[in-house]
Amino acid sequence: MFRYHLKLGLKSLRRAPVLTVLMVLILAVGIGTSMTSLTLLLALSGDPVPQMSGKLFVPRLDARPLESYTAGDEPDFQLGYIDARNLLRDAKGARQTVLFGFASAVDSGRDDLPPFFEDGMTATHDAFAMFDVPFIEGGTWRAEDDANAAKVAVIGQDLAQRLFPGGKAVGQRIRLDERDYTITGVMGLWQPVPNYIRVYGSSSTGRPPQLWIPFSTAVQLEYSNNGTTNCQSTPEPGYQGFLDSECTWLQYWVQLDDAHQVRAYRDYLSAYVAEQKKLGRMPRPPNIALLPLMAHLEKAGVVGNDQRLSSWLAFGFLGVCVVNLVTLMLAKFTARQGDIGVRRALGATRAQIFRQYLTEAGVIGAVGAVLGAALAWYGVHLVGRATATTEDFYRMDPGLLATSLVLSVLAALLAGLLPTWRACNVRPALQLKTQ
Repeated sequence: MFRYHLKLGLKSLRRAPVLTVLMVLILAVGIGTSMTSLTLLLALSGDPVPQMSGKLFVPRLDARPLESYTAGDEPDFQLGYIDARNLLRDAKGARQTVLFGFASAVDSGRDDLPPFFEDGMTATHDAFAMFDVPFIEGGTWRAEDDANAAKVAVIGQDLAQRLFPGGKAVGQRIRLDERDYTITGVMGLWQPVPNYIRVYGSSSTGRPPQLWIPFSTAVQLEYSNNGTTNCQSTPEPGYQGFLDSECTWLQYWVQLDDAHQVRAYRDYLSAYVAEQKKLGRMPRPPNIALLPLMAHLEKAGVVGNDQRLSSWLAFGFLGVCVVNLVTLMLAKFTARQGDIGVRRALGATRAQIFRQYLTEAGVIGAVGAVLGAALAWYGVHLVGRATATTEDFYRMDPGLLATSLVLSVLAALLAGLLPTWRACNVRPALQLKTQ
């Protein structure tokens, strides 16, 4: 019987092609718009490293002067060099790392590849395990390299293919700012969404750095920060004066594997602040935070009110499309009351009429689903090209694609309920008298 109703529905749609195309387009545009907005929202609000996010924390301290203190102020989202150095030295977490961005001139030593600038990131050797970074060749540098400020580097596969096409990169030298670094490893494809290590002072939709060197090496060579730096007062002249200041410019991440380690680390931070107060630092009332990864992203405003409002507006637009679809179906089904009266007079039951016209609505939903999914994919592609550093940052996963298909069919069926109910309540005797 379903095949029969489907055949009748297709014939009916072909009878009014303009109206059919209009209904399909209305539904497809509504689905495409809402799914595009939902894809962008989910990309920015998703868990970028689900296997580790429950173990990654960002400690926040407040070393700012008392003069600018206001009750309820949140601690700074970054640390100064003094605190980052001390926390790194004490190493109270399972793993810990300090990050800051830099830009470096890369000299390939090849005539066919002139020098170019590459964004980089400093870290400790722990960072790659903490952030679950895959390697296709070699691995991270050693703890001894951190301690000795060794000139070693980890590079991304794109940079490796650019510098050493078709050859091995590990063990090779890369020249950065007139200094030679030994490559210890090549990262595989690593594209966290969002890019949680660059949510301040950079774009969370950008690609991760292709160049990593030890934090200790960068400080010894006086690399400047390519990111956000907050200073409450002017530091003393020179690089050492900057390090000794209370300027905040460093991201600090710590890995805590269970609730016991989290409690212990909070206690350590409290004790650390008390110790620093005795040394004449941190004049404000104790203000400590230890944020897990997802809370850190929320505080950073990775998903802003604009994105949430856009998603609500998109689904509101889908609702308007459904209402318009109801109106068009009512007009279409009302114009066929004579056909319905004949079918009822020949013995068709109300249930059969209901199934027939609801099947027709489902066909509209299925066609609209395919077109709407295509529009959503194209919309995501366009937004990705316009707002993200990498075109594949925003992408529709299979689950979301299936959701758009199901949502389109459900929206069409919902829109078809009232017109279908009206159609199956046509009185055959009245229709036959008026024909």
